[in-house]
Formats: sequence, C-alpha cells, structure tokens
Amino acid sequence: MAERNKLARLSVLVLRNRREGLLKLLPPGEIREILRGSLTERFLTCGKPGCRCARGERHGPVWYLSVSLDQSHRTGTTVPADQLEQVRRGIESYHRVSEHLEQISDINRELLRRAKGPRRARAL
Repeated sequence: MAERNKLARLSVLVLRNRREGLLKLLPPGEIREILRGSLTERFLTCGKPGCRCARGERHGPVWYLSVSLDQSHRTGTTVPADQLEQVRRGIESYHRVSEHLEQISDINRELLRRAKGPRRARAL
C-alpha cells in the first residue's frame, strides 16, 4: 500500500520513465537462465546395511532443486555439482526479475487508474 501511495504522487511521465528503466534491467540473457525454486543440500542414506551411512555417516552433499507447482504439489530434481553455480545464478535471476516485474505491474496499475480519470461521487 505504501508503494502505491508513493506512485500516486509521481507524474505520468516519471512513471513511464521508471517503467522503461525497469524494463532495461531485464536483460535477455538473465531471463534465459531464470529458475524458480529452492536449492537445498541433503545428506542421504542408501539403505545398505554394511554401508557407512548405516552408521550415521551419510552420503552427500546432494543438491536438490525443489519447485512448488501449486499448494499441494511439488516437484524437484537433483543438481549435479558442476551445475550448482549456474542453478544458484538462475534462482537469483528469478528473484531479481520477479521484483522488477512486480514494480512494473505496480506502475502499470497506477497508470491505468489515472487513465480512468477521477472518480465521480455516487448519488445517494
């Protein structure tokens, strides 16, 4: 709500310029590598009775990318060690791009509100 109040004080020209500036912050290369999800480090047991993991020394770390599909469904995949940094960059890109898109959306809502004109008082 505070962001909307700040935007309401800006001129249409300033809002449009701010929107264009945010759009320029979305480089195609960054969008191309975007990944939504959470990266977790796991240590696993294999289930073999004679293995070291049966005595508490688990295998790992194994990195896992987990993604929520909706409120009750998740999916995920293991991440090879040689792709770990790429996955981290993709997740960081997702958060950066999401933040910029949210700001662009806020600006567009404010511009839409202004395009509708002033509200008329309702007759009682």
